[in-house]
Parts: sequence; C-alpha cells; structure tokens
Amino acid sequence: MKIQRLLGITMALLSQRRVNAQTLADKFEVSLRTIYRDVETINTAGIPIVSFTGTDGGYEIMEQFRIDRQIVTFEDLQSILVALRGVQASLDDKEMDGLVTKIKALIARSERNRMEELGETLMFDTNLRHGGGLEDKSILGALRQAAKNRCVASFDYTNTDGIVEQREAEPIGLAWKGYAWYLYAYCRLRSDYRTFRLSRISGLRVQTEHFASRGVRMEELDARWGSKESGPMVELALRFDSRLRVRVEEAFGLDKVERQEDGTLLVRASYPDNSWMYGMLLSYGPDVQVVEPPAVANKIKELGRQIYANYQRAASDNA
Repeated sequence: MKIQRLLGITMALLSQRRVNAQTLADKFEVSLRTIYRDVETINTAGIPIVSFTGTDGGYEIMEQFRIDRQIVTFEDLQSILVALRGVQASLDDKEMDGLVTKIKALIARSERNRMEELGETLMFDTNLRHGGGLEDKSILGALRQAAKNRCVASFDYTNTDGIVEQREAEPIGLAWKGYAWYLYAYCRLRSDYRTFRLSRISGLRVQTEHFASRGVRMEELDARWGSKESGPMVELALRFDSRLRVRVEEAFGLDKVERQEDGTLLVRASYPDNSWMYGMLLSYGPDVQVVEPPAVANKIKELGRQIYANYQRAASDNA
C-alpha cells in the first residue's frame, strides 16, 4: 500500500503545478505526518520535490524533472494509444501521427509482439460521419489550427431551429462531447462565449486576422456547458410503456427509472427547455406521457396537433 501511495503522490505532483499536503492527505486518506514522511522518501529516491510555504504553499516537482518510461506500464501505453488513435480518426494532423509514432517507440519489441497477439480489446472512435470523411477532417483540422494560432474564423452556423446565421468567432479549442465534436469560441455576433456543434458549421473561412487571448480557458467554458443557448432547465416526470425498458434505461440511467405497480416506467429528469428536448420526447411517440410539468405536456399536445394537421393537408392535396 505504501508503494502504491508513493507512486500516486508522484503522479499527482507530475500532473499538477503545486499540491498542498492537506490535499494529498485527504486524497490518500492518511495523516499529514504520513505525507511528510512520504515526500521525504520520494526525495530520497531521487525525485526532486520542492516545498513552498504561505497561503499558496505546497509541494511541486522541479520543472526540469521528467518521468522515466519504466513508471509507465505496458497497459498504460496501450490505453494511451487507444485514446490517440480515437482522436487521430478525426484529425488529418501530421503532429498527431508523429505523436502516435513516438508512443509506439516507447514500447519494447517484445511488448509490440504481445500487443499484436492480444489484438484490440477497446476502441474509441471520434470520427465525424455526417459529411463523409475528408471534408469533416479538414474542418476539424482547420479549426484546431485556428485555435492554436489564434486566428479569427468565420462560418455559417445552423441552429436547432434551422436558422442559418453568419458567425465570426475567436476559437478557443475543440471538445468531444457525448457523440459529437464542438468548437468552444468567443462569438463576436453574440459578444459572448458559445459552443458550436461542428456538424452545423459550413463555409468555414480561417482569416489572417489574429486575436488576443481574453484570458478564459476551456475548463471554464466547459463549466458553462449548455447554459447559454440551451434554455432554462425544467424538471420532467415521464411515464413510459414497459416494453421500452431497455431503451429508457439506456437513455436516462437505471437510477432514474422507477417501475410502477401497473408495469409502466416513471422517470424524473432535468433537461433544458428547448427544441431538442421536445424532439427527444416526440421520438418516443405514443409510448411516453409527460406527467409533469403541465406546460411541457401542453406543448407536446400542440406539437402533436400540428403534426396531424400537416398530414391532413398532405392527404387533401393528394386527393
């Protein structure tokens, strides 16, 4: 256990700029005195740890220190390669190809033979498929370069209501969320930060104009995920037919599904009140009933009437 803790402390210090002793004690569930002894042991082993006092004090590993390949296991390298190949599937990027090559170079020949014998046991594919491949990769690569070089990008963007607007944005970075790629950027049209789904971007133009950093990082933007354009949150109570059990459990999670005495399934969940939510509810057809709130139930009924009216008009036109 001590060896695992020492390795864990080392990895924590390698992955963060500075960590205080209390944080380490809480993380590994030991006393401060134990952390002090562990840090001394790590120092003695040749890993240079520097301590700082004051309100911003703590421990950090000297900047010049680099981790030895021996600490990274064969299984660790396998996991890194799986993740890199998944991202590589979407990026037409020579730097990513080079990174994969470098990681492979860390694997001994005997380990490579073992990897080939075992075959893939995990696959992570982030490839965009809506447009057919090459065009999607070029958009993703161009936006990634624009973010790295801080170049302004302009494009046509289609929102969930089908309205197309020309946007001019300052790209911050790209994120894979759920099952799609998104661009995090400062939108000059809205004068605020926005997330743009790449499948809705067309006519991309990366300009020669450079922009100055506004000091906002992707981590901060991620915390705002969906808060601007998605709409206010609404608490839903939904009743589903029992034959949809598997689909409902996959969509909402086992902890959100309550089986009722009559066999139906009751789900309580929170969603942004927008067109996506209504589309999701309508996708279940007659097998779902909105129990709460009444406003959402009434909106679903109104949408149902509009759908019926569309088919009635079509039938009359074809008569």
